[in-house]
Amino acid sequence: MTVAPLLIELLTEELPPKALRALGDSFADTIARGLHDRHLAAADAAVSGFATPRRLAVRVDAVAAQAADRVVEVRGPSLKVGLDAAGEPTQALRKWAEKQGVAIAELARGNDGRQECFVAQRHVTGDSLAGCIDALLADALAKLPIPKQMQYQLADGETTVSFVRPAHGLVALHGAELLPASTLGLAAGRTTQGHRFQSQDPIVIDDALGYEQTLRDAGHVIASFEERRAQIDAALRAAADALGATLGEAAPVAALLDEVSALVEWPAVYVGSFEPEFLAVPQECLILTMRTNQKYFPLFDENDRLLARFLIVSNMALDDPARIIDGNERVVRPRLADARFFFEQDRRTPLAARVEGLAAVVYHAKLGSQAERCARVARIARGIAAALGTDSAPVERAALLAKTDLLTGMVGEFPELQGVMGAYYATHDGEDEAVARAIEEHYRPRFAGDALPQTQTGTVLALADKLETLAGLFSIGQQPSGDRDPFALRRHALGVIRMLVEKELALPLDALLAGAFAAFPAAGPLAAEELATFVYERLNGFLRERGFSAQEIGAVIDARPALLAQVPLRLDAVRRFQQLPEAEALAAANKRTVNILRKSGDAAAATVDPTLLTEPAEVALAQRVDALAPRVDALLRTQDYAGAMALMADARDDVDRFFDQVMVMAEESAIRANRLALLAQLRDLMNRVADISRLSNT
Repeated sequence: MTVAPLLIELLTEELPPKALRALGDSFADTIARGLHDRHLAAADAAVSGFATPRRLAVRVDAVAAQAADRVVEVRGPSLKVGLDAAGEPTQALRKWAEKQGVAIAELARGNDGRQECFVAQRHVTGDSLAGCIDALLADALAKLPIPKQMQYQLADGETTVSFVRPAHGLVALHGAELLPASTLGLAAGRTTQGHRFQSQDPIVIDDALGYEQTLRDAGHVIASFEERRAQIDAALRAAADALGATLGEAAPVAALLDEVSALVEWPAVYVGSFEPEFLAVPQECLILTMRTNQKYFPLFDENDRLLARFLIVSNMALDDPARIIDGNERVVRPRLADARFFFEQDRRTPLAARVEGLAAVVYHAKLGSQAERCARVARIARGIAAALGTDSAPVERAALLAKTDLLTGMVGEFPELQGVMGAYYATHDGEDEAVARAIEEHYRPRFAGDALPQTQTGTVLALADKLETLAGLFSIGQQPSGDRDPFALRRHALGVIRMLVEKELALPLDALLAGAFAAFPAAGPLAAEELATFVYERLNGFLRERGFSAQEIGAVIDARPALLAQVPLRLDAVRRFQQLPEAEALAAANKRTVNILRKSGDAAAATVDPTLLTEPAEVALAQRVDALAPRVDALLRTQDYAGAMALMADARDDVDRFFDQVMVMAEESAIRANRLALLAQLRDLMNRVADISRLSNT
């Protein structure tokens, strides 16, 4: 049986750069999985994926030309179903055996994990690589995460196909042997193309193993996306170091690095510059235009101040790159001039003078204009400020001005700068520093892991803005559905959670939601309940990412605690409680208590009557509960949740004796009701921090 590396390459027009990495990974993974499923390659076979602007490729090592024949066992009806009372085959067994193509006499007996059953054994001829290569290709192309299909005609001028970009070539080699593959109107061959400008095409691939080196030597192409990215990263950092500069924040640099790695096949890094007078424009504007429009890497000094220099990732490695550098500098200059023009023009009109214009900007057809939205945000913010004891004057001023930069030329050109430019313009207008900072901070956090607002005014406004968005859209039935979340409500809810938890704000969630929905009088109670559920679901995910288990989280948040800031403390207390030797017994007893009370309905008395406590074990338990209650209260007042839960260990022996020696459901109704009342007190005491019945494994 021939075993050799398999190479498949699909040559295309330039692929969408932001999707290239995902396209390459999907193509390689689907081909490898298909080979494994057909028993042509082992599950641990080495897989090398390749993706450049003009190609998707994969090489899988140790692929067999022909899979071995194998025996497949198919489990069928149980013996009870397959045999009648006389032990003869039933009609159900006959039909199943016929479907499997096996005579009843040839059926074996096995077990399906629950019961004895009939088993059909079939001999299956192994797939040949040549016979299934087209199916492998079709499956890989069908599963590509293509952002948008395009249609184009094949060379015959009649056939139309759909794919991410027009495909021009196909290579399919098993070792050195050409495979009879075809797709998208292309028949497989040995030739491919190299760099669009620095290669002499066509390039012949003699053997699958030599693919990367051949492309590198003859085609000036680095086929591996990861290798290309690493080479660009190293060159960028070396160039920045040589200039005594840095590349800035890691996250935007990484995102841009992914994008430029998908734009070049033979990368080279050059240094460009622009006139220092452009640095009078807020650096966020210049950074955004360089990164977003030109795909340049801005450079910064040791204090993160923008320098008048940038790095270019070119697709041409030349000994004299002067023309490339000059061309890029001439291209970026008008972009920077546009940013300067917008900045200068915008400052001529104060933000306060733009407030009236918000009435003409539609926020949502059912929720009115941006002016109406700002009024609602201000109303919600006043309530939050009062709850926190914060001065509401700067909050209300910031709410009035927060959206006015949407009417500026700079934000019109670069929507990503909303809030940022508002802060610059507010400072220029002479607004209070707290107002200016709040205008920028009220959008935070903008994305997962983003910084939270740093000022109290900014925090209040950010909470109000996100709560207004959530309540407003839930009030008109615009909740996220499945993967669809066009208004980023999940991000808004997570932002509220992060601010409440990470800034330890003593703001009850139910009061916050009530205040938000008060700004939407037409909203019904169902919308408020749905939003509360939505927020607690996001809280669940937030806590899972912080390493807490579903069991721990359920014990704390299923009762919907109002103060989210206390939830991490309660979860830490739960973890420490679970380490106690008494934890499992107490959790099991609590679970038993909850079940008894649930089944008894309203039979429990309102309070415990000491004169009706007759058994020594119930007297001891009542005394223990009475003794622990004030101690637990004292610890909870200082938020010592771990200490409060640890006190429960003192009750274990009394709880065990109670359940061993006392009949809760006594025949006399008064005694029964009194014992149920005692259990209710015990349950409430034990569950002050978390529902420990959820921690029971029984």
